Amino acid sequence: MAEKRLIPQSEDFSGWYIDVIRKADLMDYAPVRGCIVFKPAGYALWEAMQKELDARFKETGHENAYFPLFIPESFFEKEKEHVEGFNPELPWVTEAGGEKLEERLAVRPTSETIIGHMFSRWIQSHRDLPLLINQWCSVVRWEKRTLPFLRTSEFLWQEGHTAHATEEEAREEVARMLEIYATFAEDVLAIPVIRGEKTPSEKFAGAVQTFSIEAMMKDGKALQAGTSHFMGQNFAKSFDIKFADHNNNLEYVHTTSWGLSTRMIGALIMVHGDDHGLVIPPRIAPVQAVIIPVGPKQERERVVEACRKLEGELRAAGIRVKLDAREQYSPGWKFNEYELKGIPVRIELGPRDLDKGQVVLARRDTMEKSEAAMEGLAGHLSGLLEEIQKNMFRKAKAFMEENSHRAETLDELSRVISEKRGFVLAGWCGDAGCEAEVKQACGATSRNIPFDPPEVMSRCVTCGKEAKHSVWFAKSY
Repeated sequence: MAEKRLIPQSEDFSGWYIDVIRKADLMDYAPVRGCIVFKPAGYALWEAMQKELDARFKETGHENAYFPLFIPESFFEKEKEHVEGFNPELPWVTEAGGEKLEERLAVRPTSETIIGHMFSRWIQSHRDLPLLINQWCSVVRWEKRTLPFLRTSEFLWQEGHTAHATEEEAREEVARMLEIYATFAEDVLAIPVIRGEKTPSEKFAGAVQTFSIEAMMKDGKALQAGTSHFMGQNFAKSFDIKFADHNNNLEYVHTTSWGLSTRMIGALIMVHGDDHGLVIPPRIAPVQAVIIPVGPKQERERVVEACRKLEGELRAAGIRVKLDAREQYSPGWKFNEYELKGIPVRIELGPRDLDKGQVVLARRDTMEKSEAAMEGLAGHLSGLLEEIQKNMFRKAKAFMEENSHRAETLDELSRVISEKRGFVLAGWCGDAGCEAEVKQACGATSRNIPFDPPEVMSRCVTCGKEAKHSVWFAKSY
């Protein structure tokens, strides 16, 4: 039987990450460089995220649509900054059906251009606005360095694209969607995030402003967990997206785009995982509890029958539960297997427990065991799952706070980055050269300008001039 012991996080965090996603059976490597296969356990996590986010999008009036994978080269050339930002990562189709194409086709890296083209056809009047569209799809960006889930040549995501009559409405949309991402990360994934604006050098190619949520992994590195972009009228002018206002005057729309990808699976693993494997928050867990019968073979039939009854009761109460009654694996093997896979609660039931009318509950987040009565177990378990959810967020929040630092000078910032893990808040004068100097000095990049900084930094960390912004810096994925 395969060895399940993991590389310890303290020994090699990157090695641990690869080890856990392989042994937890989340993915496999594809024969194409930089691509992965989502195995059922990994795809189930993405399906759960899709379900949660899709409901939120629809509650705010968005509708799902689908646009082509192939985008004409001429579309990219209409928005100069956009094409310059993506061109290094673009794969091109130049031949099809044995014939050379008249125009190269890009394999979708993002859909602003083709959606802009379609919006120009769909929007004529103020009555057509706002137009609120979301797309679930895959995109391709030919990355030089890849890491499963976090950065791959092809990945899954959703991308929202909206058009509005006024700048005010568009900006409200940008803020609304960023907050949807933030509450999803914190309330569902139990991942604390920092909300803020990207610096101009880090904004999305073609956007006027980019806003992000930033999360801290257990190795102290940052992960951009979701972005929301105010595009202004840049794409509207490039693709001639106009509408007749109430006075019948032709005006350009104001557009937005926003996206969140399967890198959130990587975030989930790196924020909560430990040396035993995954730790999955109950609200997103495809399986919230697993029932494992224990005890001697002569008692097995009676115990398994009770387990099946319990499974039905819990499922009827809305708990996502699984019974593992396989005889070819020992209970001990199953305990280790479900700890590795991060199932929030393990329910053990043996003949003695059955005689006492109780079960043994094992929490994955703390590894603690407790006994609970079988009668009314659904209510007790629901409360326990909620406590686990809250505890996981508290733990991740405390870790982020413990590993967030301040720096007044570049030397101090560099020392903190090299000697400690985590984020560093520092002042920035607004000059791109000063921002670039931080990266050159210690490898840290600006993550965002937080909406609500814990402290207002007075001087630029690089040049010492008056700071215009307090900025979070960190090494990142």
